[in-house]
Amino acid sequence: MDLTTPPLRLTVIIASNRHGRFADTVADWYLERARLHDDLDISVLDLADVDLPTALSHEPAPEVTAVLDRVTPQLESAEAFVVITPEYNHSFPASLKNLVDWHFTQWQAKPVAFVSYGGISGGLRAVEQLRQVFAEMHTVTIRETVSFHNAHGHFDAGGTHKDPEAPNGAAKVQLDQLTWWAHALRDAKSVRPYGG
Repeated sequence: MDLTTPPLRLTVIIASNRHGRFADTVADWYLERARLHDDLDISVLDLADVDLPTALSHEPAPEVTAVLDRVTPQLESAEAFVVITPEYNHSFPASLKNLVDWHFTQWQAKPVAFVSYGGISGGLRAVEQLRQVFAEMHTVTIRETVSFHNAHGHFDAGGTHKDPEAPNGAAKVQLDQLTWWAHALRDAKSVRPYGG
């Protein structure tokens, strides 16, 4: 890492807020991979801890403003995102769509990568829908997706991946692409502000 270049601010968003969720296992595994990149300053936004109403408002109530005051600056300061999402009924969780809809400029001209898990599809149907949503937010989505089909079977009871070579490699490729885009967009915005 170039010591004169500040680390990239990566926010990892855990999309599931379901009770008894498997998200923690996948997130812990991914965060361990991400921490191998010493050019990343990583924060986590867990949507199980974010209670935003589904009724959007330009004048939110004080309790909603308090949540936004905590969440919005984290999204604003991020230079890249990784979304860890399950697939619910061929789509992604409502908690994630709600977070997206409460914000706009905070997503713009930043890269976003996806880690998905689920049954036989591995959450890929959720990811393909998210690509459309995040395109509307003016993000750059990373092609490489880390996906776990029949996710519970890949990890032991302690959360260790049983056969890590392929997923570890996929995570490295994804993170390499994400950081390339994050650096490129940081450099571009330093020359010319994004005009979304």
